[in-house]
Amino acid sequence: MKYQIVGKNTTITDSIRAAIEKKLSRMDKYFVDGDNVLCRAVVVTYKVGAKVEITIFTKEMDFRTEVRANDFYDSVDTAIDKLEDQMRRLKTRFGKKKSGISLGRSIAFENFQAEEEAEEKDEVVRTKSIYLDPMTLDDAITRMEALGHSFFVYLDEEDNEISVAYKRLDGGYGVIQVENKLKD
Repeated sequence: MKYQIVGKNTTITDSIRAAIEKKLSRMDKYFVDGDNVLCRAVVVTYKVGAKVEITIFTKEMDFRTEVRANDFYDSVDTAIDKLEDQMRRLKTRFGKKKSGISLGRSIAFENFQAEEEAEEKDEVVRTKSIYLDPMTLDDAITRMEALGHSFFVYLDEEDNEISVAYKRLDGGYGVIQVENKLKD
């Protein structure tokens, strides 16, 4: 695995780099071709505590987690545990149904320990259909706030594309725009 370690509000020392690389090296066993996997870790320090964002890029899928804790080493350990849990849940999900995504070329699912089937929280419990009204981003954010939601799907009136406005955890808003063209 290739590592890219970046510091915000801090300098990445050799000891921080070594600690992150050592802890992330336990993830190597989950990847078939570890040489083509990029792992980016962003370390942000605050007056009290630290935040670690870890993103693992594979050909078929990216895995990302963000953890804030009072201790830097605790945040790294928790982030790695969360990544392993994401991959374990993905293995369980693909074991239950056939998917169009072939992660077998990137992820060595056989290296995961068996997970108990008691965890069914990934079940779809509600399906909702909506009609997308053309609107501006400001209108979408206003409606999202009025509904008390953390995201809002809308049809952008400027380019007539499906977009998602969302609240960012670090404050502010973000927009996800769909690149697929709608069929007429």
